Amino acid sequence: MSSIDVSNTPSSSEAAAVKGHPYTHEMVNESIAREQGGLAHFASRPGEVLVHEGAESKRNFHLLSLIGLAYAILNSWTAMATSLSLALPSGGPTAVIWGIAPSFIGNLAMAASMAEICHVYPTSGGQYHWAAILAPAKWAPAISWICGWFAVSGWIALVATAGSLAGSLITGVIALLHDDYNVERWHIFLVYLAYMLGACFINIFGLRTLPTINKTAIFWSMIGAVVIIITCLATASPNFQSGDFVFRTYINETGWNNGVAWILGLLQSSFGLTGYDAVSHMVEEMPMPHINAPRVMILAVCIGASSSFIFLVCLLFCITDVDLVNSSSAGPLLEAMYQATSSKAGAVCLQMFPIICMAFTAQGIMTASSRMSHAFARDGGLPFSKIFSRMSPNGVPVPAVLLSTVCVVIFGLIYLGSSAALNAILSSSVVFLNVSYSIPILLVLIRGRGILRPASLPEPTFTLGPILGPIANVVGLTFTIFTTVFFLFPPQLPVDGTNMNYAIAVFGFILIISVITWIVDGRKNFVGPRDLGALLELARAEQDVRVYGEVKEGAIPPQEGAGKAA
Repeated sequence: MSSIDVSNTPSSSEAAAVKGHPYTHEMVNESIAREQGGLAHFASRPGEVLVHEGAESKRNFHLLSLIGLAYAILNSWTAMATSLSLALPSGGPTAVIWGIAPSFIGNLAMAASMAEICHVYPTSGGQYHWAAILAPAKWAPAISWICGWFAVSGWIALVATAGSLAGSLITGVIALLHDDYNVERWHIFLVYLAYMLGACFINIFGLRTLPTINKTAIFWSMIGAVVIIITCLATASPNFQSGDFVFRTYINETGWNNGVAWILGLLQSSFGLTGYDAVSHMVEEMPMPHINAPRVMILAVCIGASSSFIFLVCLLFCITDVDLVNSSSAGPLLEAMYQATSSKAGAVCLQMFPIICMAFTAQGIMTASSRMSHAFARDGGLPFSKIFSRMSPNGVPVPAVLLSTVCVVIFGLIYLGSSAALNAILSSSVVFLNVSYSIPILLVLIRGRGILRPASLPEPTFTLGPILGPIANVVGLTFTIFTTVFFLFPPQLPVDGTNMNYAIAVFGFILIISVITWIVDGRKNFVGPRDLGALLELARAEQDVRVYGEVKEGAIPPQEGAGKAA
């Protein structure tokens, strides 16, 4: 437990008064008690500054670096392009292109709904904190516990996707350059391991560089997309596919009926827009999180969908052989670029952009995953929580980073024995996150929008309103539940041991583990987010206060300094 000299630190009311905040911890406590009918035990004692393992984070992430983090995690155009071999047989170009539209609408509705909650309750636990706040007092700890387990599991599983895609991209380069090369699982595993360990190293030892890395990530990704588009269009000209092929061609090689096949194809678009909640887990490391986090969540989905649509339309115009794109050992994206450029060297050079994008993605997801795990451990939600809730002296949740790293290394070892098992883990990441997103939004619908307007907190400046709010909630929930079900479907019929989707088994396993741990430990010791009042005040504080017993001298208020830092 960290110590603090409170005598040299402003009290909560003083800190509020310095910048004109119209509330104190007492008011937050009263609000929570009133809204939740007894959840006041989630809030800290009046007048205390948050003293807690894990509250020592410094506000290093400003708006541009946060946008970079969110975009690096979604990495939408790369994710969708590298999964063309899954989407093209399941609906063809129509699923690839037009599948982005429902995915964008559904994910935007979900992101806006979560952003509205995050604006009122900006805490690093994100959806599991919101579930505890919004649920009836009797059920709040249990609902928060299950939501937390799903969120942690989803984020840890999502880390592995970056390493897996990177392995496929790099071995694809070798396969394109050497016709006699056979891709082995252990080759992909070595690349996977290098990316995961690299992300771990950067997150532990490169905290100060993370904002710069995230800013670089969005510029690298955007420049890469533009360079690939221009190069492919220039070299493929005038031998383009017709507009009819790009926008109207339907392909079904799945064995499912046409409707199901098309839905399975659009799932790749939905996957490419997953992870927008990342910034909600970084609120203790950003200025004005109640403003910046909601803004970035919505921007990430908009940028991801628009950039992916433009990129994929251009790429499909340059493809000459769809069957080869689906079956090439070089991978769909590299094969498509090779068909466009007619040059192996040129295609490999272009492949460097997504390969490096995956490095940014790996470190970004590792960052968000570790913050999610750390927050849940801080509230006593994980086994050995006292260990995983620790923070290094410079503000890095090292045990939580190592937890994510160890888990993904184990996933990689499982892949050596069974590729189907790793695919199940990767697919389950979307399922876990979707369910965790749905819980707080469903609670808002059930309990009414008044719960998002606690009387003692400042009047919300970001609100969807009484009409658009419920519409966004319903649209987001409907899309998420709908796609979550189809994420559990096998990609092809007939089903056998090689193409079975075992994501349902992974989901069931984590559900059972979470229920057992709740019965054994959680129902006795877990109450939901601890020190909630302090977390809310810390998140809304206008001063850069480090909870080490010191107040940063001459701290610039975020509204003035954010632009300079970015």
